[in-house]
Amino acid sequence: MQPSAISRMSCLSLASKDALRGPVAIVALAVLAVGCQSTPRSTPVAPAADSLPASAPIVTTPRNWPDTRTYADPLSFVTRSFHLDLDVDFEKSQLRGTATLELDRVDPNSRELVLDTRDLQIDSVKTAPAGSDDFRTTHFVLDRRDAELGSALRIAMPRDAARVRIAYATTPQASGLQWLQPSQTVGKRLPFLFSQAQALHARSMAPLQDTPWIRATYTATLRVPAGLVAVMAAEGDADNRRGQTTFHFRMPQPIPSYLLALAVGDLEFQAIGPRTGVWAEPAVLAAAAWEFGDAEAMMTQTEALYGPYRWGRYDVLVLPPSFPFGGMENPRLTFMTPTVIAGDKSMVGVLAHELAHSWSGNLVTNATWRDGWLNEGFTTYFERRVMEAVYGEERARLEWGVGHQDLRLALMELRPDEAWQGALAPDLALHKDEGGSAVAYEKGALFLYQLERRFGRAQLDAFLQGWFDRHAFTSVTTPQFVAELQAGLMQQSPGKIDAAFLATWIDGAGLPVDAEFVQSDTLTRVDAQRLRWEQGSLTTDALQTTGWTLQEWLHFLNRATRPQPVARLQELDQRFRLTESRNAEIAHSWFRLALASDYPGLEPALERYLTSIGRMKLIEPLYEDLLQTPQGAAFARRVYAQARPGYHAIAQRGVDHLMQETP
Repeated sequence: MQPSAISRMSCLSLASKDALRGPVAIVALAVLAVGCQSTPRSTPVAPAADSLPASAPIVTTPRNWPDTRTYADPLSFVTRSFHLDLDVDFEKSQLRGTATLELDRVDPNSRELVLDTRDLQIDSVKTAPAGSDDFRTTHFVLDRRDAELGSALRIAMPRDAARVRIAYATTPQASGLQWLQPSQTVGKRLPFLFSQAQALHARSMAPLQDTPWIRATYTATLRVPAGLVAVMAAEGDADNRRGQTTFHFRMPQPIPSYLLALAVGDLEFQAIGPRTGVWAEPAVLAAAAWEFGDAEAMMTQTEALYGPYRWGRYDVLVLPPSFPFGGMENPRLTFMTPTVIAGDKSMVGVLAHELAHSWSGNLVTNATWRDGWLNEGFTTYFERRVMEAVYGEERARLEWGVGHQDLRLALMELRPDEAWQGALAPDLALHKDEGGSAVAYEKGALFLYQLERRFGRAQLDAFLQGWFDRHAFTSVTTPQFVAELQAGLMQQSPGKIDAAFLATWIDGAGLPVDAEFVQSDTLTRVDAQRLRWEQGSLTTDALQTTGWTLQEWLHFLNRATRPQPVARLQELDQRFRLTESRNAEIAHSWFRLALASDYPGLEPALERYLTSIGRMKLIEPLYEDLLQTPQGAAFARRVYAQARPGYHAIAQRGVDHLMQETP
């Protein structure tokens, strides 16, 4: 953890959580945070050693800071670094070993360390003074499990303790791990394990202070069965290849816990540039290396915009189809779904997005999940800028157009009791959400586009590059950003925006009436054709689709009026074979349009689709659509029963919730 971050935590503790509910209304708090970040941390003077007996009671630490998604209290202790020493046991679907934490004691009087866990088996806990290997058993309590947060691990800390070693094991139901049988992989020969820690799942992999507010360096040792290769989002040994069973890793830059990532499987590597490469199963490697071959160019363009890449290498790991997201920005090693390997680079916007996270999210991180738009909104804006630099202005406009449609749809589908989700920075003390909707991504990006329109690109880029330089390897809050925006761009160019503008965009639900959108002539032409087609003045055979990009097809399908006449959709399907499309995004949009129009004969193709991939963005809306009718619900439940064992626990939780909501 950087000193400035600890100072910032101490300063923010002066305010109540209630004071953090309106980022524009609490400029005083934001200024306090900004001012505190430059204050050097004073090193606490440790009292004389006074070891706490193993039987001593645990004292509960009061909660007085704003992250409502963790049991950890960084006002008492902060993890500076940790080491994982783990055996990977595929027979038991278990990681087993020790986690050793190096701690800063922020409060000299604190006698309790609280860590986050979820479904971990804790075998023993020992403590030692700083720099000592004299570990001695201490008392600990594992609280009752909360369905969302897991269980607090409360550890009695002697006055001289600065190191904690926990012997533990994960359980097969760990929410952040997926153990795959050989039959669930592409090669069908060897098992596969991968992790997904964002947002609250690192605690199912190791006992940690699982909050983005805290950043720590780490090292790790993984022991795996013969024939498998282990990778982590960290520096590995130069000779980490097949044939060894022990793998060593090191992450010298401090990261938040949700960026902890590992995978073990039948993996091979191919370089695609001086600093870039791809890990994948052998059968996928060549296609993935071609699809992501522009990664080096993307890195160069992003550096030109927002400063140097500070993580060493940028590699991509292609995971099995059950990976629940498009990509995960784990530093040095992006985890990627195979559904973006389309053979034409039409979906490499996902790669640009995850790479851009190396600045927004990984280098400068949201301090709480309420501030998630500082990660995702910034990154979506950067993604569009990178796509423009590499592939041209019109490609970026197409990406913006699809994003605008996603945002409108997400806002339209919110129920009245969900209107709060339309805010960029919703109060998570009152609502349970992790900022993962299109609002954080697309409304956040659109907010930055408003700043670009008002201040100009050059001025905005300079401000953002300064933001990254000032806060590199720290975690930040929405009020902090607002305060720096006011002290920077707004003071430099007064009258461009005001406090009301900020309040409407950040705290307000929905889109401001004066929002400016990126326009695309290409998508305007697509709309013109679609309207004539829907009105009957243009036949299906006369549609001019030669050379259409993925984005044009998605725009056409997603904006089509619902329901459509079945006969018209049959003509469309017959001409373009949409039901059998091998492009996962096009198939998804077609299935949604077809289901809304009671299109017959979808079941076999839809069943193959839902049982072959686990990406939540693609499968969850389809289950939701199916559950709207009794016949569709029966089909959805039958298919889900078959597909569920192959889905990641995160996807299972989401679809389980949908099923439970539908009688």
